[in-house]
Amino acid sequence: MTDPLLAHATEYGRMYARSTSDSFSVPSITTVIGQQPHGLDGWFGYMGANSLASDPSLPAILGSPAKVRQAVSRAAKAAETYRDDAAKRGDRVHNYCEQVALRALGRPHQMKEMREALAANGEEAFAARFDEWWELFGVEPIAPEVTVWNKTVGYAGTLDLVAKINGRTCIIDYKTKGTTRDGTVKPLDDKVVMQLVAGMKAEESLVDPVAGEWEPWKHGESPVLLAVAVGETEVRPMRANPEVLKHHWWKFCSLRRVWEMSADTVSAGTALLPVAPPSLPVAPPALQAAPGR
Repeated sequence: MTDPLLAHATEYGRMYARSTSDSFSVPSITTVIGQQPHGLDGWFGYMGANSLASDPSLPAILGSPAKVRQAVSRAAKAAETYRDDAAKRGDRVHNYCEQVALRALGRPHQMKEMREALAANGEEAFAARFDEWWELFGVEPIAPEVTVWNKTVGYAGTLDLVAKINGRTCIIDYKTKGTTRDGTVKPLDDKVVMQLVAGMKAEESLVDPVAGEWEPWKHGESPVLLAVAVGETEVRPMRANPEVLKHHWWKFCSLRRVWEMSADTVSAGTALLPVAPPSLPVAPPALQAAPGR
């Protein structure tokens, strides 16, 4: 996925600027959605325990406390390693999907190189399934990786693809997913609807990042919102239910306010201050002992 020129990593999360010469001013769509708590404690615990249980060196190191500690340390990092590897895989798959759209538009692309990168990591099946879906659904790309802005609420983001499918304008978000035990792609999280509706509710789209030129958003009038799960065995598109969009939009706007309050709290200053012990009281002169007693 092309790294948006106007996006910046900050202590407040990922934020966007209006041009390459401006400072960042609004949070990204994913940063806003990230204000929603995630219950991953059980998953982190499972990943650590599973990593330790499957460590091939475990039987040989049980008699060495130092080596056991090293194995435990490796297990503790297993969830982070898995997460980071999944993120890299997702980037490779998104890169390939973007290049397919660029080729279809007759623009310069690196589709061959991106497919080779997937193949080098044993992930070419993702590309094969994506190609099948692209042809089956007759996707006609309009704008891949388009950066959008909403001034009223105060956020920005980069959408994976705007395209025509069966004559309807679609806003599309790709999610790279693993495979279940029965060989199907893993299900999508409902929070992708917030991401899609925030894209739909954009007010402007980027024309020139250097000059900071924007134009009114052309694709917000009743588009089909598609979350596309890209897996090794299948690609499964899911449409956001139009009946629930307003609720997910209100939730997104509420999370935007949570982000703002959190940012204000961080910038307000140190939350906890040290306290020195109180001075010991000095006895009045009349109560002090006389000399020599």
